[in-house]
Amino acid sequence: MNPFKKDVKNAWCPGCGNFAILNALQAALHDEGIAPHETMIVSGIGQAAKLPHYISANGYNGLHGRSLPAALGVHAANPKLKLIVTSGDGDTYGEGGNHFIHHVRRNINMLHLVHDNQVYGLTKGQGSPTTAMGQVTTLQKDGMKSMPINPVLLALSLGATFVARAYSQNIDQLKDLIKAGLNHKGYAMIDIFQPCVSFNKVNTYQWYSANTKPLPDDYDPSNLALAIEYAQKEAPDLPLGILYQVEKPHFMERQTHLEKPIIEYERKPQDIQHLLENHR
Repeated sequence: MNPFKKDVKNAWCPGCGNFAILNALQAALHDEGIAPHETMIVSGIGQAAKLPHYISANGYNGLHGRSLPAALGVHAANPKLKLIVTSGDGDTYGEGGNHFIHHVRRNINMLHLVHDNQVYGLTKGQGSPTTAMGQVTTLQKDGMKSMPINPVLLALSLGATFVARAYSQNIDQLKDLIKAGLNHKGYAMIDIFQPCVSFNKVNTYQWYSANTKPLPDDYDPSNLALAIEYAQKEAPDLPLGILYQVEKPHFMERQTHLEKPIIEYERKPQDIQHLLENHR
């Protein structure tokens, strides 16, 4: 029995791509032998951000776009926890865009699952940072006027050490990518195409199936120039898999002033009093 399974009422729309992401994450954690008490899942606001409610593990549901700084606090306090952030394309690349940039450059040891449905699914289908130019939405009635960002290309340009793209319905590949991200030392981002059946009538299951394809068998994920080349491919050749992976020192390895994790420091009331008296 998978200990990450949780029997609770789910508020996602029937047919939502989030169900497959939840199932893949639960399966990957169980396969890796990780226990629920060893796992921390952090989210912001949005349909994707509801995932911690539906999985048996430690969880924190924060503010819109603010999942990453909360996750950094968790990691600094207790880096032994297997840290996962789950958020949508709006939550990550819109409201949380600045945090995204700096988490990449800090190379924090965590897995970031971005549920990319190319709209704001919680607030009824407005265009998001990844909605295509000209696409009609519930708010942009005459089409999007802003260019979409390319998340995987952006992450590569910022120096991310693990960049992957998945499609929620390719659940076996998604599970394998999650496992790879869980075992990566540093910041691992997986941008996951995830259909919004209620509000995105363009990027449907049929559209993703017709416009994505796996990376070639001989693809070299350590080749940055190759990764950038493939990240720029457009429909119908959107690549799925690990675009880039290298190892570099991660955030906590660079914090040489910390002799041990914050959680291991013993604090007493007199310590606080000392700080208040000597640092006015």
